[in-house]
Amino acid sequence: MTDAGYMARAAELGARGMGHTRPNPAVGAVIVCGGGIAGEGWHKKAGGDHAEVAAIKSARRRGVKSLAGATIYVTLEPCSRPGRVGACTDAIVAAGISRVVYAVRDPNPKNRGKAARALARHGVKCEIFKGDAGVTAACRSLVSDFRKHVTTGLPYVTVKIAMSLDGKICDDRGDSGWITCEASRRRTNRLRESVDAIMVGAETVRRDNPSLLARVKPNKDLIRVVVSRSGRLPKNAQVFTDGMNRTLVFDDAKKALRELGRMGVMSVLCEGGLELARSLADAGLVDEWLTVVAPVFIGSKRISRAIRGTTFYDGSFLADGDSFFRAGLSGYATWPGEGTGMKFTSDGKPKE
Repeated sequence: MTDAGYMARAAELGARGMGHTRPNPAVGAVIVCGGGIAGEGWHKKAGGDHAEVAAIKSARRRGVKSLAGATIYVTLEPCSRPGRVGACTDAIVAAGISRVVYAVRDPNPKNRGKAARALARHGVKCEIFKGDAGVTAACRSLVSDFRKHVTTGLPYVTVKIAMSLDGKICDDRGDSGWITCEASRRRTNRLRESVDAIMVGAETVRRDNPSLLARVKPNKDLIRVVVSRSGRLPKNAQVFTDGMNRTLVFDDAKKALRELGRMGVMSVLCEGGLELARSLADAGLVDEWLTVVAPVFIGSKRISRAIRGTTFYDGSFLADGDSFFRAGLSGYATWPGEGTGMKFTSDGKPKE
């Protein structure tokens, strides 16, 4: 396996900690010794072992007696200052590891750029990963929330809005379930598994009575947040009565984000209420906007009678920065036997 392969594995491990490590970053590590993986680990929870220490302990459990000459691949620059636990650079030196490769410099000014100096004093080589750009991007995505939180004190905010082909997020009676398909809902569940908090507006709670919880792999560390100016919310709503994750209510979204940041919350998924999403964007507080466009035409019908597309073209393509989604609503949209339909070049022109 190459450096890129080992770092990709470290990123895969680090992703397991997302949504559970606040206020620490999600980090993964892989130790290579004797031509193969000797140990691997990830940071699971603040106050617990950092990824480097977890990987060292993993190697010991596997019966590796010496890590002399070993290389450790880490998604984030190892910390060089002790906090709730010891400094990772000290643990690396004590384990006898000879080389450190990390993908992302620590955004925390207290640690940034200091690992190499701390390790060099003990003869340990330290270098930044310069391999596959996609692997580096995956490692960066693990700490996007930490980067914002440690530099601004605010959470990283992702807005997710689902809408129909005709631009509706609900029908004329306010019903919004289900615009998206089962596959999209599974992906939303994965998002819920990997964030610290989910935020919705009061109207979403009143109309949809959502649980705001991941259904496949519950995240017991998730915080549910409801923004309500009036504070008038149904007492029997799931978020208050299901006995699951705690729910916080705020009268202002900006105030909510400031308080959540003080609590160590690093990532917030805003899932409900276009008005809430727009207010956050207007205030410059949205870091990422995810629009799920379902191949559904609602019009003036009830959502249960919406027309769902049955033929699809090959995803989306970019033309001058815009994304185009193509869906056929009738059998005339594609010729028989065409499969998924027309393919496009990167500039939006039909392929021959």
